[in-house]
Amino acid sequence: MEFNKYSKTVTQDPSQPAAQAMLHAIGLTRDDLKKPQIGIVSTGFDGNPCNMHLNMLAAKVKQGTHETGFIGLQFNTIGVSDGISMGTPGMRYSLPSRDIIADSIETVVNAQSYDGLVAVVGCDKNMPGAVMAMGRLNRPSIMVYGGTIAPGRYKNQTLDIVSAFEALGQKIAGDISEKDYRGVIENACPGAGACGGMYTANTMASAIEAMGLSLPYSASNPANSKKKTAECLEAGRAMKLLIEKDLKPKDILTRESLINAFTLVTVLGGSTNAVLHFMAIAHAFDIPFTLDEFQQISNRTPFLADLKPSGKYLMEDLHQAGGIPAVMKMMLDNSMLNRDCLTVTGKTIAANLQDVSSLSEGQKVIKPLSSPVKSSGHIQILYGNLAEDGAVAKITGKEGEVFEGTARVFNSEFEANEGIGKGLVNKGDVVVIRFEGPRGGPGMAEMLKPTAAIMGAGLGTDVALITDGRFSGGTHGFVVGHITPEAQTGGVLALVQDGDIIRIDAMKNTIEVKITDEEIAKRRASWTPPELKHNKGILYKYAQMVSPASAGCITDY
Repeated sequence: MEFNKYSKTVTQDPSQPAAQAMLHAIGLTRDDLKKPQIGIVSTGFDGNPCNMHLNMLAAKVKQGTHETGFIGLQFNTIGVSDGISMGTPGMRYSLPSRDIIADSIETVVNAQSYDGLVAVVGCDKNMPGAVMAMGRLNRPSIMVYGGTIAPGRYKNQTLDIVSAFEALGQKIAGDISEKDYRGVIENACPGAGACGGMYTANTMASAIEAMGLSLPYSASNPANSKKKTAECLEAGRAMKLLIEKDLKPKDILTRESLINAFTLVTVLGGSTNAVLHFMAIAHAFDIPFTLDEFQQISNRTPFLADLKPSGKYLMEDLHQAGGIPAVMKMMLDNSMLNRDCLTVTGKTIAANLQDVSSLSEGQKVIKPLSSPVKSSGHIQILYGNLAEDGAVAKITGKEGEVFEGTARVFNSEFEANEGIGKGLVNKGDVVVIRFEGPRGGPGMAEMLKPTAAIMGAGLGTDVALITDGRFSGGTHGFVVGHITPEAQTGGVLALVQDGDIIRIDAMKNTIEVKITDEEIAKRRASWTPPELKHNKGILYKYAQMVSPASAGCITDY
């Protein structure tokens, strides 16, 4: 079998002397040109702790490929820090960056004729972007997660990035001194690694490990651990097996492995962003997957993890309790996973987990099935006159499961942040943030800043928030996002007025504004859609191309 199936196009074709000359220029010998070439893509850049160490990890992957006699060639693609851009206009670029990452990886691997791919990725959109590219390329591939950040510490308090966001709400409410406010900010993030709770980065890393596209323990090995370095070397070596077996992403990621992955997300209490990313990944792999299927999985799967944002512990605590493989072993033992799905080890999930130790005795991160955080999943898909095509709620049970209140309407996240800061939001309100969808934002920004301000102000159980935007994995409280149709395209959300009564029922899975169809028609007749916020550049292109949130915000449909 030819191991250089793609690279031979440039390395072995006698009509490509210029290409071969350029490869000699980078140091490859005539013998090297006969070897498989592995593209090693990193989203490393200096400006974000999630990504600051990834180029070093990618160099370890390259070393691993060379140890097997293959050629590893590094390249880079972009990243956007959600934590840094949150609450600013820059956050509108976060979700579009997922598709730019996918497009750029696809572009380089195809253009350079690489035989395989290892993606070394860190922050939220890096991982789904890389996996989407793997589906489009369908060449032997592995994803390496850059790993979770260590916990921060201040005054015997365990901190993470959301602690800094919520400290602002505490400051506004007068519950924290300026000195302690600064102390939280300066100590929340102690170094390299992705945000420490079960936020979107750790959610997607865990899911992709369950999908079979990363090595066991990739999701939970901490960023600055020797185990992470060893994993990178092993990922480089593992490409030899994948190339030899011609084991490709579409052989690994199937409908069954997607179901496995979302079942794990539900057990862990993961981010609502997983819904968008799973649908985009499913599209890249040509697997039909609808909103209703998330609900079906949620209905039959308990929420077991006491992890931040709604719980107490961080990803590093879960790693010490046995990591993602130990959680998956518990699930497998309780018939919650399809045991026959293949992985990048060349083995099935069941084979990978055969010798894995169970969750450590006495650990408190994952609750037993007999006493779950919630007997069904925290992610709920809602429908109603406010969301005819669906909305995604994150209901852990700690906020209650029904909320009815008075609409307090804001036409942007920035208006909402200002209003919350001025005390315009009161107990019993349903905060409505609209024109923040994929087209209206554009870019479907995350609403962590307003939700964190609400939590910090002590209103977390007394206020609901709904939006056509989305939420950070760090969001908690009674929240509903991804409302579709979005306001920009004429969804009923655009017609809601201050004082309207809104009812959210996570038991019946409904979200309704209590006005008549006649009143909706009357308001619609006098409504005009606002102009797009951008008329050129990537956000303008994104607004023109992007699918609705109910279809995953994809741009290649």
